Amino acid sequence: MDRLQQLSLVALRRSPLIETAPVDCPPGSPNFVNAVVAIVPHSSETPESLLAKLRDLEKEFGRVPKTVMNEPRPLDLDLIAFGHETRNTEHLVLPHPRAHLRRFVLQPLSEIAPDLVLPGQMKTVAKLLAELPAG
Repeated sequence: MDRLQQLSLVALRRSPLIETAPVDCPPGSPNFVNAVVAIVPHSSETPESLLAKLRDLEKEFGRVPKTVMNEPRPLDLDLIAFGHETRNTEHLVLPHPRAHLRRFVLQPLSEIAPDLVLPGQMKTVAKLLAELPAG
């Protein structure tokens, strides 16, 4: 969190940590710890430059290139949204293409931004979370 704070012009807004079971991961994968952090990026920051900084931070904390899809990792930082920006490139899709379907994203996001409407969605984060099926 301290390192993420360096990327923000103001104090971070952050959700509580939430432990969740792995989703679509290799058998035997441990539980994950999820959280959402809202930052206010510097004016010169772009979604691409911020993503590059997040990837550098992952490497600093021991992440190595994956060998198995959705394998456990020491740190996984996803860029869920960047204001109203949208992207659909090989390296970046904004908003995150499955954020609106994932309880482990929507639950912590609803803690800090329940009224947020992700680009391309018509419902708030709180409404999307409420409509997710149980489990």
